[in-house]
Amino acid sequence: MVEHNMITLIGTGHIFQLSQILLLIFDEKQPDVIAVELDINRYRSLLLKHTNPDQIEQIQKKQPFIYRTLGRYQQDLAEKFGVSAGDEMLTSILYTQSHQIPCACIDMDAQKVFNQMLKQMTLREKMKFFFSGISGFFISKKRLDSEIEKLEKNVDSYMDEMAKIFPTIKRVLIEQRNQYMVQNLVKLNEKHENIIAVVGDGHVPGMRQLLDEQKIVFEIIRLADLRKQEPRKTDSSEASFLVTYETQSYEDSNEAV
Repeated sequence: MVEHNMITLIGTGHIFQLSQILLLIFDEKQPDVIAVELDINRYRSLLLKHTNPDQIEQIQKKQPFIYRTLGRYQQDLAEKFGVSAGDEMLTSILYTQSHQIPCACIDMDAQKVFNQMLKQMTLREKMKFFFSGISGFFISKKRLDSEIEKLEKNVDSYMDEMAKIFPTIKRVLIEQRNQYMVQNLVKLNEKHENIIAVVGDGHVPGMRQLLDEQKIVFEIIRLADLRKQEPRKTDSSEASFLVTYETQSYEDSNEAV
């Protein structure tokens, strides 16, 4: 039987402590390449934040006000969990560097997408969007945990609700980027046998459907699965990660793209 290429799609959250769990998965899977939900500018910014935080602060001051505000909101939420926003992406990048494997930036240019979204949003939608972000600064960790638990139990319903309240956000920030990232994964799948893709968990349902349509062999690890795992104190080279995940495969090798 011909071996299929495999994509492991990992749904993460930018505000959680997931680094140890991800390292266990990477060591277990031994990927040929790790794809991340970043564009090249965000990739460089994360590395710069890691190596020269003062310089990145100067760069961020030049960003649009609402972009900076939402960035601070995300960082504030991350600090409630004792991490820095985007730590899971930085962990993925540093892993590729230390193991000398490629890191693929598969996402669209964030600022261009954000600007496109703002242009297409109605005034009512902009007001809801802005005030929902501002109110998030004052949410307690207990309430945040409760809201996240509800989200994890039914992500699909949450995304449907988002589509009703913020149709432009759903279309531009989620669906449009899902298409773009899957297109890039399809290209990577033509060159590499073992791919790990680290993306926000909200993208997983849409990307799963698109990968299914492309008849790509893939498996999924969701954020809820990651957060249930207790990192074990062990040498990462000997680590074994056990989690129940969804698998999508095709028996006919001619159907795999």
